[in-house]
Amino acid sequence: MITRLVEDEAQSLAASAELPAFVYDLSALSDHAAAVKAALSLPGAPEIFYAAKANPDAPILHALAPYVDGIEVASGGELAHVREALPDARLAFGGPGKTDHELEQALELNVERIHVESPYELGRLADLARTTGREVDVMLRVNLAGDRSGVALAMSGPFGMDPELIDVCTGILSASRRLRLRGIHAHLASGLDAPAMVRQSAEILTWSRAWLDKVGHDGPREFNLGGGMAVDYSNPSNQFDWKQYGQEVAALARPEEVLRIEPGRAISVYAGWYVTEVLDVKKAHGQWYAVLRGGTMHIRTPVTKQHNHPFIVLPRDGGGPEVTNEPVTLVGQLCTPKDVFARKVPTDRITVGDLVAFSMSGAYAWNISHHDFLMHPKPTFRYLD
Repeated sequence: MITRLVEDEAQSLAASAELPAFVYDLSALSDHAAAVKAALSLPGAPEIFYAAKANPDAPILHALAPYVDGIEVASGGELAHVREALPDARLAFGGPGKTDHELEQALELNVERIHVESPYELGRLADLARTTGREVDVMLRVNLAGDRSGVALAMSGPFGMDPELIDVCTGILSASRRLRLRGIHAHLASGLDAPAMVRQSAEILTWSRAWLDKVGHDGPREFNLGGGMAVDYSNPSNQFDWKQYGQEVAALARPEEVLRIEPGRAISVYAGWYVTEVLDVKKAHGQWYAVLRGGTMHIRTPVTKQHNHPFIVLPRDGGGPEVTNEPVTLVGQLCTPKDVFARKVPTDRITVGDLVAFSMSGAYAWNISHHDFLMHPKPTFRYLD
């Protein structure tokens, strides 16, 4: 449901010819983050590290800072950006293919935990720790086999280490006086509801505890259980059950253990809107199309997710053609048939000049899009308190 604040801003942007635009409701973002934090306030419940890759905009980070325990970054660019925006934030650095420069940068910018993706990466980090004289806290990322059928995205391939491969890390750790093993990281899949996420968390904890016992790890243990909380674009009101998850995953924790999660999309997606206007309405081969200013070079989400992106029409008659009570496909200005926001959606009425506000645009939207394709103008950005 669009708020009056966002709708008024959309009309103002249209009047000043500043569309398309991303409009972020920071108050709604803060309220949602506060509710998530409250749901995870039980003893044993996990810490929250927001995954900056979902939306790293500085105003987003500032709005979330009071309600998260830290930020997860996945590149040197994200690391520098987040450290500048939030100088005192706790940071975890993950992702495959870290360069030597990025590892040096992580030490210089006081990253709290480095999530190590391979024995080779761990060896390079050990060399760096030795030459700099720095102590480095690491989490080893494991990629457990198992049935991930039905998930939105399974994190296979280059992500983390097979259980057999992670055993190679023990020799590197024992040979280094400056690497400190803090625990295990595992982000295995995305698109899980609360019960499935709890089951996956239990799977990770069972394996990780046994492995740490095997290698004789006797210090306080940390377990990063990853992100991937489900987001339902077909039904925006169907949101992840943070209360159930908080209660059930807290019950899995043991004394002296620290659990941690790194949600991104499920935190910021609901606070953003992509607002644009209808340029043309026409019928082609029996199907109605509404051509919108902008396109999926601004918001790649519906193409990558292969879904109809949720939207509402804000009437603003421009005096052009219209269609009533017919399914309409909403497309952008790109010269490709793949530039589709939503396909054959039942629509009461849409006409040239109307505004279209796409909800759930606060994550993996502008920041994953191919901005310069066809060199259309960049969108406007508004952050509403």
